[in-house]
Amino acid sequence: MPCRSAVASRPPTPLEAGTALLARRDYASGELRAKLIDKGHEPSEVDAVVATFQAQRLVDDARYAERFVAYRAARGQGPVRIRMDLKALGLPVELIDEALSSGPAFPTLAAAARSRKFGARAPKDFKEKARQARFLQYRGFSADDIRSALGNDPEGTFDPDL
Repeated sequence: MPCRSAVASRPPTPLEAGTALLARRDYASGELRAKLIDKGHEPSEVDAVVATFQAQRLVDDARYAERFVAYRAARGQGPVRIRMDLKALGLPVELIDEALSSGPAFPTLAAAARSRKFGARAPKDFKEKARQARFLQYRGFSADDIRSALGNDPEGTFDPDL
């Protein structure tokens, strides 16, 4: 019986490698293309495989964007950060805008993230309000979402009993 290490195995084709990747998780078309090229496959062959996957709806950028927005929003991330991450994956701006607009209510998510981290009471002074705003900004919420979560108070006066 031959030893397993002695048996030469052929490298997977782009179709086989793409199928193996898609069996683990969903990919955007640009992300899948980059992964297959990084594995050493020819770009022309990879483009044909990705086009086949798109025709069979195994790769769907709109579906990927919607799921990405839902997942990241559930983790407490805001639209600014999600948009940046989707752009980095190479998705078109139109798909990103559509997925974000059909996504959750981000002002509500910002308020929930703020209250989970800092409690239900509104910040008592400007320093605390700035600290909470920086936290929400880091999470990727827009300035409007942050103002909504902290309470619309353009004067800078606070009601510590809220």
